[in-house]
Parts: sequence; structure tokens; C-alpha cells
Amino acid sequence: MNAQLKKGLLEFCVLAALIPSDSYGYQIIKDVSRCVAISESTLYPILKRLEAGEYLETYSVEHNGRLRKYYRILSKGRTYLQEFLQDWEQVMGIYRFVKEANERG
Repeated sequence: MNAQLKKGLLEFCVLAALIPSDSYGYQIIKDVSRCVAISESTLYPILKRLEAGEYLETYSVEHNGRLRKYYRILSKGRTYLQEFLQDWEQVMGIYRFVKEANERG
């Protein structure tokens, strides 16, 4: 997959991973990795961008004597995901056009 395309889609995967419940870095990696490979070095810059854009917020919780940073999706993040889903219909139309043209030869 094109690296730039993958990078853009990973933002939506990270936000989607936070819909069911707040989560922390390692768990987000496990959740997102079910559909696409993601590493810590990729995840944390995405989380910082999403936080700077006010799509998510962070808070810390003590876990086994250490503070663990949790991430929570905000309403702006949910709206961003809804817009992505609406835009994706147009992307799928482009995909079908390119695929059909390729099949025709």
C-alpha cells in the first residue's frame, strides 16, 4: 500500500479503536494491528497530531505503580470519523472506476 495513503488511513483506525472505550498506546497498537500493521514509532506521532487537532484528549491513570497515559476520543474526533465514512463512498466510486477501466484493458 502507498505509504502516504496508509499514513492517512491510520489516523482513522486509531480514532476508531477509541470508540468502544478509552485506551493506551500498547492496546491501540494491538487493536489496530488486526487490520493493518502499526508500530510505536508510527502510533505516537499520530496520537500527538490527533491531540493537537483536538480529536482526542489524554489523561493518566496509575497502573502497577506507574502512570499510564490513556487516550479518549472527543466529539470532534467522532465527527471527523463520520466525515471520513461519507467521503469514503466517493473514494469507492473512484476505485470502481479505476478497477473497471483496468479490467477492460
